[in-house]
Order: sequence, then C-alpha cells, then structure tokens
Amino acid sequence: MFTGIIEEVGHATDIVDTGGTRRLSVSATKSAKQLKRGGSIAVSGVCLTAVEVTPESFRADLAEETWNRTSFSRIKPGALVNLELPIRADGRFDGHIVQGHVDGTGTFISLDRIRQSDDYWLRIEIPPELARYVIFKGSLSIEGISLTIARVDGTQVTTAIIPHTLEMTNLKSFKRGDPMNLEADLIAKYVERMLQGSSANSSITFERLVSQGF
Repeated sequence: MFTGIIEEVGHATDIVDTGGTRRLSVSATKSAKQLKRGGSIAVSGVCLTAVEVTPESFRADLAEETWNRTSFSRIKPGALVNLELPIRADGRFDGHIVQGHVDGTGTFISLDRIRQSDDYWLRIEIPPELARYVIFKGSLSIEGISLTIARVDGTQVTTAIIPHTLEMTNLKSFKRGDPMNLEADLIAKYVERMLQGSSANSSITFERLVSQGF
C-alpha cells in the first residue's frame, strides 16, 4: 500500500520487449538502496515488483495488462518517473490510500501558473467511467501523486500544484495530449460496490452519497 507522497523522481533507462513481457529499467539512486529483489515499488502510480536490484537502479516486468492500462507506452529512455516505496506499518500516513492499481489513463491538458501566485493549475481529461468517483475536494492519484480536486467540469478535472510538488515529481515533463496514470479513491469504489448489493428500492444511492461529499 502507498500514500501518493512521492519520494524520488527516477529516470527510465530502458524498456526491453522480452517476448510478451516488457522489462522496465529505472535509475533510482535513493529508492534502490531500500529496495530488495521481489519487493514492491510504485512507479508513476503503478505497483511493480522489482526483479533485479542494484545499489542505484532496479528492473521490473510489465505485463500486457499493465502496458495497455497505464501511461507506460509514452515512456522513452530518460523519461521521468515518480517513485514511492510501500508505507511502513510504523510510518506516518500522509496523502491517501493508494494501491498502485491504475484504473485507467487521463489526458494531460495544461499546467499553468496561477496569476499572482507561485502555484499552478493542473488540468486533465479523465475517462467518463472514472468521473463518478471524482468529487470536489476529493482525492485522486495522478501519476502516483496524491492530489486534491479543486474543480470538476464534466470529465475535466483541475488540481492545484504547489512549487514543492512540481519540483519533486515528473509533472513538469508532460506535454499536451500525454497519457497520465489515474487511480480513483479506493473508499469510493468500495461504497459503490456495497450499494450495488443493497435493495433496488433503497433511497440511498452512490450518486446521492457522492453529491453530499460522503
């Protein structure tokens, strides 16, 4: 389990097709020192298993499902990737619950500086099927970053980005039209699932809870 607090920005050094499975190599001078072979690490919001580890890098295999569902298809050698190791049982819980199970990809629209401020507005287009889980002031994992929704206009979502987040993540590397990994709030998905099993005549609906900010 992760929290969406990025610990390091690594560099993808290579993606090799091994015949049905792709192997991603990442340079990570900080995270690799704490990673063991077989351990988990979130790479731009995707939970991967390290199959090879050196003091300054690691390699992980990408299944076809991972390749098709995530933004990894845009990664080229030198691309920036957000890295987070799993939360320790005795660690401080910041951010929100992030599993590293990407629900789909959104599309980067813009990252514009807010007038008379050092902060930025990040705007993305999200898939219609994920829009039901996104609410004003709710949480959304974007490229593995725990972000708070500032505005929702249909399937266009806006979040505020502070200078620290911009400096410590890969957001500065995106261009208009690039795919971005998205993971909806786990709690919202569980609530929806439980309500689906309730009586069809119940007055409590998922949409009603969302509108009230449950």
